[in-house]
Amino acid sequence: MTKEERVLKTIKREDIDYLPSNIYFASHETKVALKERLHLSSVDELDNFLENHLQLTGPMDDTFRFRGDHDFLRKAEKTVFADMDWENGILYDRWGIGYDINTDGICIRHNPLKGKNKDEIKKFRPPNLDEPGNLALIEEDMKKYFGDYLVVFVGYFGIFERAWALMGYEELMMNMVLEQELVEILLDAITGYKIEYAKLTVKLGCKIGHTCDDFGGQKGLMFSRDMWKKYFKPRLAKVWKVYKDAGLPVIHHTCGNVTEIIGDMIDIGLDVLEPVQKVMDYDYLKREFGKHITFWGGIGTQDLLPFGTSEEVKKMAGDVIETLGRGGGMIIAPDQEIMADVSVDNLKALVEIIKVKRESVLKN
Repeated sequence: MTKEERVLKTIKREDIDYLPSNIYFASHETKVALKERLHLSSVDELDNFLENHLQLTGPMDDTFRFRGDHDFLRKAEKTVFADMDWENGILYDRWGIGYDINTDGICIRHNPLKGKNKDEIKKFRPPNLDEPGNLALIEEDMKKYFGDYLVVFVGYFGIFERAWALMGYEELMMNMVLEQELVEILLDAITGYKIEYAKLTVKLGCKIGHTCDDFGGQKGLMFSRDMWKKYFKPRLAKVWKVYKDAGLPVIHHTCGNVTEIIGDMIDIGLDVLEPVQKVMDYDYLKREFGKHITFWGGIGTQDLLPFGTSEEVKKMAGDVIETLGRGGGMIIAPDQEIMADVSVDNLKALVEIIKVKRESVLKN
């Protein structure tokens, strides 16, 4: 059974030999540093050590994913996909958004639509996906990994996230109440881009669809469920319909406690919730939604993984796998990307406990 088959069978609730897993990183720089600390010869060798099952890829327009890889950015700035301000440490993408290139996470330094009025927002156009060279990364990854790993054409920075990155977080949140028509105009423009992105995913031959929007904070949604249903549920449904019509399952990445809208997302076609985080009740999630969706994640990155002992990591991760993976329906993974504060010993401990638990939980 290939890794690709194992993930797809997990999502479909078909028989598998063990649960798939995937350990991913906040930046390419962090992944390379870990490879060197483990004395491995290549990133591919690191993926084999981690026993990763998915390969995440994207268009050149998503240069923000490589914000820590300055060698990559120096090459990208010779194309239309990256405009670099090295003096101030900012990467500008084709949306005009500025990202800090000296942080392990995502930090927006420039919002190109901040302070714009309705007429100016109406004139805004997303970049064209058919720009020559935009598919260089996925074409390379498809040749290298397709049929072995499950290749995911990631949809990070979705409708909500792209909107606040363009307009500024506070301004978007205020306008969702005070300037609703303006917000709808911007969201519709981004949704149109995402629909075309979904069609491209299908055309490329990918076997799964992926979207992303962080709707949750530590304690709940960033806004009311009614507001989510007004602005985002119908737009996500349009994007997911493209995948569903093509027979593809849907992964949606959303951080935080989004328990309140999981049922709504299932209604419009959700298959995999990524990532499941410790701010939610895992027993409740498994009991209420485990028959409908696959859980990706769950292993906490905010406490024990970076700060605990190896034995504490094994105990925590083992408990999570037993809860969310019981009887299947789980892609074992951290509940967020691995950052630079995770030790090699704790990462090794995580890999060890995954191998111990990934088969046994299927029998429960």
